[in-house]
Amino acid sequence: MSETPDRTWVPTKAMGRTVLLTGVLLILAALFGRIDLVILAVPLAVGAGLALARRPTEAPLVEVAIDDPVAIEGTPLSVRLGSGNPDRVGYDLMLLRLSTGRWVRVRHGDRPYVSRTQPGELVDVDLEGSLRRWGRHAVGPVTAHAVACHGLLVSAPVRTAPLLLDGYPATDPFAADEAMPRAAGLVGIHRSRRPGEGGELAGVRMFGPGDRLRRIDWRVSLRARELHVAATLSDRDAEVVLLLDVLHEAGRSGGVGGAASVFDTTVRAAAGIAEHYLSQGDRVGMLEYGFRARRLRSGSGRRQYLTILQWLLDIKANESAQEVGIGMFDLHLIPSHALVIVLTPLVDPRTAEMLARLVRSGRIVIALDTLGSLKVPLPATPWMESAYRLWGLERQNLLGQLGEHGVPVVTWAGAGSLDQVLRDAARLASGPRAGAR
Repeated sequence: MSETPDRTWVPTKAMGRTVLLTGVLLILAALFGRIDLVILAVPLAVGAGLALARRPTEAPLVEVAIDDPVAIEGTPLSVRLGSGNPDRVGYDLMLLRLSTGRWVRVRHGDRPYVSRTQPGELVDVDLEGSLRRWGRHAVGPVTAHAVACHGLLVSAPVRTAPLLLDGYPATDPFAADEAMPRAAGLVGIHRSRRPGEGGELAGVRMFGPGDRLRRIDWRVSLRARELHVAATLSDRDAEVVLLLDVLHEAGRSGGVGGAASVFDTTVRAAAGIAEHYLSQGDRVGMLEYGFRARRLRSGSGRRQYLTILQWLLDIKANESAQEVGIGMFDLHLIPSHALVIVLTPLVDPRTAEMLARLVRSGRIVIALDTLGSLKVPLPATPWMESAYRLWGLERQNLLGQLGEHGVPVVTWAGAGSLDQVLRDAARLASGPRAGAR
């Protein structure tokens, strides 16, 4: 809805020039007794009087609307500007100007749009655009000015409240063909190490109380002269916790089709991984490692996926001077049986300490490098290139230390990025465990 100003109509500069010129002509005519100057002033005064005889009293109406308050980055966007004249007097024209956020691109940008409105008439202006980046964006406000009385009066600016547009990330394609290292739920599609009802054959054993008759293996039973049943492994779901390192942002985002910053890679990769595992019936939770330490409880289904997308839109870098301590991160927030995928650029030593703590607690941890081959523009100084190389060597050393502690680090590359490391983790989790003597 539009906001009505206190002063609805104000004179324009054209009206000021008309009054000034008329007054000057009349004063000169009176001083010098020139009747011809009066003849020149009369048409100006009469024209202004006739134009102001039917002056509007109501402020114009303006609104902004979008087809859907939710969009995916890179998709087309339709914005409709509506203007109306509630008065009984027509306007000469209306000027509409739309303000948008940086990542909402609309045709003709922020140029003013002109529409003519008659009394009681509503005019819509349809604009086409696109959403260039994920996040919460403002569409509006729309500022409207109405001109009446042949340009002698203009309405005070009427503004609408901005609309909020939720831009979901375009999910990077992701698929993991390997089995889950630990499947601990009751139902699902992953093969677990626990015996139960499932489709994976685990062997043949003696018939026992509670076994179903359809499980009897008659060939083995006839040879052994005792009833034997086919044992299977249960199919179970898994729990995945995506831990997002948001201590620092690196790089400059170029939107869809442009350069990707660390947060761009993090959000898009997290959305793609969550969509993959939720489509398989697994439970997915989110955890933020930053100055706010937000948490989203694990869940499954379509509703959880939409909740994750909304949760990802509020990711922000550390905007305060407060340092994030390792003690602020509570390991009890992560179930011991969950697969923990940490999306991190690995540019802060506190992240390495957090990863080491997770591994020492017995959890299966995979670090997903979101920095990758990101090129950060450097100042043109003679020593900056050497400092950048030293930082690169220090980061390679950090990656090697994490590997020695049992933290696999994988660079995000879309589909199949985690296949090899999931295969190794599943083999490690299903292997024999050493017992205490």
